Amino acid sequence: RILIEKNLPLAVPALVDAGIGAFAEGLLTHTTARDDLLNFIYDRLVGQLREQGYSAQEVDAVVALRPAQWGDIPKRLAAVRAFATLPEAAPLAAANKRVGNILKKSDAAPATAVDAALLVEPAEAALHAALGQVAPVADAAFAAGDYTASLQALAALKAPVDAFFDGVMVNADDAALRANRLALLGTLHASMNRVADLARLAA
Repeated sequence: RILIEKNLPLAVPALVDAGIGAFAEGLLTHTTARDDLLNFIYDRLVGQLREQGYSAQEVDAVVALRPAQWGDIPKRLAAVRAFATLPEAAPLAAANKRVGNILKKSDAAPATAVDAALLVEPAEAALHAALGQVAPVADAAFAAGDYTASLQALAALKAPVDAFFDGVMVNADDAALRANRLALLGTLHASMNRVADLARLAA
């Protein structure tokens, strides 16, 4: 509560590490103590935020990212609430959930960069171009601490994302095309989940 209300620039995991480090060597022997303590603290954060009137979806979306700095959590929650009122929110949340599932089921880690030469379908080329325009705007707003603007910039991705899933088969037989499409989805997923895990807003 103090971290949030006073907007203190302290990272919760670092505070836990400092606390654990204060114990004498050998005194704290439980190998999962750090993770257990962090899980407990974040669980209590969820409870506190719910008591303040935020919905389960709003809280889950923000806390799922395990933000280290708690001072900006109210801004994240406000951004999620504002985003949820947009007509593009529900389909983008559903698409984000679908993208996450596809990436989880992928056997190999996707390439980190998209090869534009391998974007053979118009819909995947259009999504790549849209990301090239939207992501810098969303990232700049995020860096400036304007989380609401960052999320609202993503609304422009609805049409190209819908077109991608309507016209592109991600798991193509060609390994290079498949890897490139996974890389494109990885880029999309990263851009959509900086403020909150938008998949948690899916019905």
